[in-house]
Amino acid sequence: MIPGFHGVDLIVILVVALLIFGPKRLPEMGSAIGKSIKEFKKGMNELTAGKDKEEPQAPAVSNFDAIERENASRRIVTETPVETSSVSETHVE
Repeated sequence: MIPGFHGVDLIVILVVALLIFGPKRLPEMGSAIGKSIKEFKKGMNELTAGKDKEEPQAPAVSNFDAIERENASRRIVTETPVETSSVSETHVE
């Protein structure tokens, strides 16, 4: 049973719904509500599954070697002194 409702309460609610909507529309409405709940749950599952896929994954071990080599080559390039030549500027008037 649904918490907070007793058997008599549910019977009264079903009888009132039957009187308001009629015997033909009541199953249609139940089916529509069931489909809506199913679509809602499906959408929620897609959202939570999408978050799991979007999380960045750590690079593979082989990628670490490539990254280290690239970083080492960058360090070599930045640590080597760069020779600058003096360029005389001439102004044309």
